[in-house]
Amino acid sequence: MANSNKNCTKKTSNLSEKEALSCEYDASFVVSDAYRDSLPDMQNASAHHIIGSNVPILKVGISNFKLPLKYIAKNSDTLELETAVTGTVSLQANQKGINMSRIMRVFYGFKERGFSLDLLREVLMAYKKELNACRAEIRLTFNYPIEQSSLRSDLAGWQYYPVSYEGILDEKEIFHKRIHFDFVYSSACPCSSDLAEHARSLRQVYSIPHSQRSTARISVELEPQAHLFVEDLQVLALEALKTETQVMVKREDEQAFAELNGAYPKFVEDAARLLFEQLDGDARIRDFQVACAHLESLHSHDAVAVIHKGISGGFNGHIDDFSALIR
Repeated sequence: MANSNKNCTKKTSNLSEKEALSCEYDASFVVSDAYRDSLPDMQNASAHHIIGSNVPILKVGISNFKLPLKYIAKNSDTLELETAVTGTVSLQANQKGINMSRIMRVFYGFKERGFSLDLLREVLMAYKKELNACRAEIRLTFNYPIEQSSLRSDLAGWQYYPVSYEGILDEKEIFHKRIHFDFVYSSACPCSSDLAEHARSLRQVYSIPHSQRSTARISVELEPQAHLFVEDLQVLALEALKTETQVMVKREDEQAFAELNGAYPKFVEDAARLLFEQLDGDARIRDFQVACAHLESLHSHDAVAVIHKGISGGFNGHIDDFSALIR
């Protein structure tokens, strides 16, 4: 504190006693309405304060502010999960900027609610109103726990799934509700399996086919009136791929998992198509995209695939970072 005061005194040494600045924090200072109104607000300054081209901005807001939120599980339990929130709005030409803190303040008005995809529409309507925007988007990212039983022993453990709820309220007030869900599974290579059997049958040589930990990132957009729980997506993924990685295992479970991989070997292309078949048959899902990544144990690189339903204006197959799928 002494050094701070000394530096402050040095900075103000050329000022008269009347003009000297205080270097003490005044904890007793109370902000009046008049004082608050006098505070400068450059975010709402006129268009001539814009730096650079006076053009619209697609998205502006804040990302990765965190708080605990309540989610309703399929069994009606309430789960409180740490959530990272990204909230953005569009910015028109002739607008200098937005009050960034208002993104968080508006959201905090909903923090005690039980969150679902449909609640995101209310949040986005508030964003558009409070920030004078034509378009608003929000994403909630969290790890969702589902208890899973072992394959043959009497054990159970918690599997955590990376999940994002995404809401988009566009210029025509059309609400798009999406879920992004990561499913981790084992992929036994069909080619390696056949080659191992070839060595055993023709040369009596023992060999082990290779398999690897793999991830499918499943993105779905729901029909306007449809509801889909995270648990439902896990069931759909498991039904398609069969070989989800295990939480709790004894020897009998490890043997069962080896048998399961033997029964359902798959290339990355197979995994993508199996998930397509499963998702395409669900009436609740309007559109979807799947990105798969297999962390190869044979190669020094990864095998990847992307597939999507292909509806006009829907998911377009874009993914910019496959490495984010490798866990």
